[in-house]
Amino acid sequence: MKTINQWFDEYGESHQNKTNKMIHWLCVPTILFSIIGILAHFSVLLTALIVTLTLIFYSRLDLVLAVAMAALIFVMAWLILILPVGVGFYIALFIFAWIGQFYGHKIEGKKPSFFKDLQFLLIGPIWCMDAYLNKLVPKLETHARAQMNAI
Repeated sequence: MKTINQWFDEYGESHQNKTNKMIHWLCVPTILFSIIGILAHFSVLLTALIVTLTLIFYSRLDLVLAVAMAALIFVMAWLILILPVGVGFYIALFIFAWIGQFYGHKIEGKKPSFFKDLQFLLIGPIWCMDAYLNKLVPKLETHARAQMNAI
């Protein structure tokens, strides 16, 4: 199994452009939210299983990021439970966010990482969380900060 550093380094190769990064920091969480929303409208049990497996995958990579992702997913699930919207809302979010993603990669001039390996669909959200934590908690030792300190 690849380490978090290997995943982030490889993912980062196609996410160098500032505009593409900003698009991803908005669209990747939106896609995650929409997927949870779509799944939850069909099967809460299936949603819980997929989320649990995803969090296990994350915890094997980095425990701090996995805990942060669990908190984010909890908030997303709570919002999905209280929002008075149907599955069409989440499908529309999903479509618009993917359009944004592909636009960002057009600007970048590189194909999305998941074309190479579908596991990058799981790496995108934790990569975004790593970036958020570095901005919100500057002293927290996340992947990006460790990489900067190693140079």
